[in-house]
Amino acid sequence: MKKTIQIFSMLLIALTVMSSCKKDTDPADRDFFVGTYRGTVSYSKGDTQINSTDGKVTVTKVSDTYSFFFGNNIPDITGVKFQESGNTYISVGTGVVGITIDANNLKIGVSNTNGTWTANCTR
Repeated sequence: MKKTIQIFSMLLIALTVMSSCKKDTDPADRDFFVGTYRGTVSYSKGDTQINSTDGKVTVTKVSDTYSFFFGNNIPDITGVKFQESGNTYISVGTGVVGITIDANNLKIGVSNTNGTWTANCTR
């Protein structure tokens, strides 16, 4: 019985150590860029020009696509997929190429039929 308790205790310690190591997971292995970024944002389409040095972009994820919700009356960018490149993710797909994101930075340079978006934000 003493041996069983000793083995159980060692397993419990090992599980505790393994679960605490998960906090050190490489950010590229999880959805680390979901959240709010702040910085310079802009949007233009035709006569509409919106610029802000105090803008914000909120990034959300549903399934395997991401959405970028802007403040300042800037239209949202939705349905974006990413490809990993080291610890940085790069947007892929028609009409949304030009978004890079990592643990601390969001850069957007997207131009399509719906307008042109730029962002240089951090969190």
